[in-house]
This record gives sequence, structure tokens and C-alpha cells, in this order.
Amino acid sequence: MTPPAGSLEITSTANPRIKATAALRDRRERESRGLTIVDGAREIGRALAAGVELVELFACPDLVRSDEATATVEAARASGVVVTGVSRAVLEKIAFGDRSDGLVAVIRTPPASLEALRLPAAPLIVVVESVEKPGNLGAILRSADGAGADALIAADPRTDVFNPNAIRASLGTIFSIPVAIATTAGTITWLRAAGIEIVVARVDGSVPYTAADLRGPVALVLGSEAHGLADAWTGPDMTAVSLPMLGIADSLNVSAAAAILLYEARRQRSST
Repeated sequence: MTPPAGSLEITSTANPRIKATAALRDRRERESRGLTIVDGAREIGRALAAGVELVELFACPDLVRSDEATATVEAARASGVVVTGVSRAVLEKIAFGDRSDGLVAVIRTPPASLEALRLPAAPLIVVVESVEKPGNLGAILRSADGAGADALIAADPRTDVFNPNAIRASLGTIFSIPVAIATTAGTITWLRAAGIEIVVARVDGSVPYTAADLRGPVALVLGSEAHGLADAWTGPDMTAVSLPMLGIADSLNVSAAAAILLYEARRQRSST
């Protein structure tokens, strides 16, 4: 790939723009600047398709060979994004992992408030409380996308939702699903005000997950890997469901549990 006309070829890892981009590996830097890193042609392409603002795109000419990577570069250029050619060493400094397609983008973090959510009449929502691992969050987003969920709410998150590792683990589906970030208390208040049934996943839940009615407006609520759900997720208007555990482990990974519940909801909703 030849660097696009008008772009600057950067070969030094000490370049100020590269240092500023590499600083976005830190969560505090991402949150203070309202920016994050996206690496990979598929993920960047999905951000573009969703209308996310790309601040700039770095492309390593030696690595941009695939049709998908080339198409992503062209789509970025057509959208007026600054595309800058960089060396392999520079790409390695700013990328989060070993990406062979040679693309790293800086994006403006999308807005993520409860008030901004636009939902259908009977939405299927997944709520994840205090999930710590970006990989689990990304995997939940992939399942939510596959099962046709209408939104994901991160309640009291312990990782920043637009962490580059979460974006990568989601395969870019984080840009196709409306995402909101809120406190646990704010989330519960919002769900109740919207008339959305709250179904919480607990090891000691009294209702088998297949027996819960997931056909109407419903939020599937899952807790952190280490501590489960906070006590706030109890009440007469909440249904506690459980998944059968027939071996020696007492629970599933949160992303696996989310996938099971989401697809059970999809099964029920497809049969109506």
C-alpha cells in the first residue's frame, strides 16, 4: 500500500502524535481526552459504518494487504479522515496487540448515557454490573449482537467500556449495539421508570432460566466475575433466575451465562 496523498510518513516512535496516541493505552488518559484506540480493519470498518468519529487512522504500508484493510483505508479517506502512513515499529508502539492488517485508529468515544438510548416497544436489554475484564465485556457484546439485543448497559463498570481490548473482543460489535454507562442505582431507577422487567442471574435464583418469561420488555442482569450482583438487585419486581450447574463448579463465566440467557430470550421471542 502506498501512503495516501498528503499524509505524513512517520518512522519515529518519538513523534509527538505517536506518543500522544500511545498514551491512550492508559484508562485515565482515554477518559480525560474522550478518545480511545481501535486496532484492526474489521473493528475500524464497523466504527466507520456506525458513524463513529475517527480522529485519525494510522496505516503501515507493509501490512495493509488484505481487501478488508484496503477497503477500510479507502472508506476512511472518503469520510475525510486523516490517514497517516507509519513504520512497523511505530504501529507496534500504538497497537494493543499483534495485528497483521496494519491499521490503528483513534476515535472519539461515543456518547453512552441512558437518556440517549432509543429503544423499541419491547426491548431486550443486557445489563452487566461491575464487570472487570474487557475480554468478558467484549464477548458479551458479541452475544448481544448475535442474539439481536437492543442495548447493553454497563452498571458501575470497573473497566472503561471502550477499552481497546473490549473493542477488539467484541469484534467491533460495540459500535452496532446502543451502549449506556450508569450507576447501579441509576440503572434500576431507569429500568423501573421505563416499565422493563428485571431478570437477574443468581447462583441461588429460584426460577430456572427456561421458565422465566423473556418475551416482553426485559433486562437480563449479570454481575461481576468475582462478586456477583450487588444487593440492590433484589426486590419483589425482580425475577432471580439460575442456570443448572451439574458439576463441581458453582457458576459459569459471565460471558457464557450472558450468551445462554440472551439466546433463550431470542428463542422465546422468535416463537411468539
